[in-house]
Amino acid sequence: MRQPEPADPPTAPAQDGSAPAAERPIYDRGDTVCVVGAGASGLAAVKNLREHGFDVDCYERETGIGGAWNWRHDRSPVYASTHLISSRPLTQYPDFPMPDSWPDYPHHSQLLSYLERYADHFGLRQHIWFGTEVVRAVPVDGGRWDVTTRSTGGHGAERTQRYAAVVVANGHNWAPKLPTYEGLDDFRGTVIHASAYKDAAQLRGKRVLVVGAGNTGCDLAVEAAQSATTCWHSTRRGYWYAPKYVFGRPADQVNDAVLALRLPLRARQWLFHRTLRLTVGDLTRFGLPAPDHRVYETHPIANSQLVYHVGHGRITPVGDVVRFHRDSVELNGGVEIEPDLVVFATGYLPRFEFLSPEVLELDAAGRPSLYLNAFPRHHPTLAVAGLLQPDSGLFTLVHWQTVAIARVLRLRETAPQRAAAFRTRVVAGADQRWNRARLKESTRHWFEVSHTDYLRAVQRTLDELEPSAR
Repeated sequence: MRQPEPADPPTAPAQDGSAPAAERPIYDRGDTVCVVGAGASGLAAVKNLREHGFDVDCYERETGIGGAWNWRHDRSPVYASTHLISSRPLTQYPDFPMPDSWPDYPHHSQLLSYLERYADHFGLRQHIWFGTEVVRAVPVDGGRWDVTTRSTGGHGAERTQRYAAVVVANGHNWAPKLPTYEGLDDFRGTVIHASAYKDAAQLRGKRVLVVGAGNTGCDLAVEAAQSATTCWHSTRRGYWYAPKYVFGRPADQVNDAVLALRLPLRARQWLFHRTLRLTVGDLTRFGLPAPDHRVYETHPIANSQLVYHVGHGRITPVGDVVRFHRDSVELNGGVEIEPDLVVFATGYLPRFEFLSPEVLELDAAGRPSLYLNAFPRHHPTLAVAGLLQPDSGLFTLVHWQTVAIARVLRLRETAPQRAAAFRTRVVAGADQRWNRARLKESTRHWFEVSHTDYLRAVQRTLDELEPSAR
């Protein structure tokens, strides 16, 4: 990797208490693109930027690749029994298939090995600075960015380098979203977020309350059913619990076949309701609340074992938590239970701590405004990769998303008028949602997309950005 040269004049914001601004050099990396994060999305960004002719510096705060799928990382939400909830063919990168010998729903260790092989196959490691975190990314004149980095943990001096563009791929499943309840601080039991859960030993012999009905909450309730003495599962509303297999095939593959028919949304909802009635049955018979919404209006929950353990009495469905007492938890209806351990499977919030809030136009809750969940309105040399919550696997979507990002950046050099025309589309459509269903208002659904709708939109963008187009 070539040695960067200091820019002229050598100035940088002095926010870290080190050298004064006038004494700190900015190293100019020319046309190099900075990628933040070496998880699944960051790796795809590095690979596709390289294939479009860009030099790339990727900064990864951990000492290895994999992001969320590397459970040795401090911020990884993965636990020992984690498997994919999307099937292998609908998860893999389109240009790097997973082995046919792998199961339909690979284990997290297989996902990590897959990402490591992807990085090695495309020669990505040489472009990654491990153990290095980005602390600031500041826009400067000419659409360029001053990116300040330091060794993870805050050791050593900060270093600022100037880049032609920045691609943010720092993930959105690492900053826990923690609820607040009256009396929680005085509760004498143990309280953790699902991000702190790693294996069933933490549940063994305990009375466990799992709060939250997302895929993680359902997985942890199932684990507690097999390891804890008692498991209560608290949900705010009823949900649709889809089995992982329907008609002998992974459920997402069956859903994909239905989507290929291009049936109207209401027809697909009716068909899904009918299928769940035949395969799962009436959930209210098990003490679970009836869903207050149609299928596709919340993120799909894929779990074949939750209803099984509810039916065997190993999981007790309960209502929403009202407040905590010193030795108990009060639920809706005045019911009190006495758990030893409370696990909040209440999701995560996106964090872009190295960017000023106005850069991504974050609202009061922290949600960014982006076209295709990738392009901000006012910074054409900034993009976000992987900020998606699809109804299928992520890797295929982020591959084509980062191809689009690379093409946009290249078009700024080769056809600036066409790049400006694309910017008009970005400004007009930054708040567009890529899901036909009316989703429940929740932070869980901020980045929810229908994978078919999203891929069609990306394909239209790629056609628009095609280098040979006139």
